[in-house]
Amino acid sequence: MPRWEYLTTPLMIHNTAAILNNWGSEGWELVQVVTGPEGGLVAYLKRQLSDEADA
Repeated sequence: MPRWEYLTTPLMIHNTAAILNNWGSEGWELVQVVTGPEGGLVAYLKRQLSDEADA
């Protein structure tokens, strides 16, 4: 069964693609973008843990 790790990060509206591309290049997959409690955008990302991390 796959195991996942999760990340949340704020998104700046003028730099959204660069922020997401940066995380994507490290293996993170965008799951959802929501409005945060203070009005800004927050991205939720996940990536599968490697077998090495499971050990």
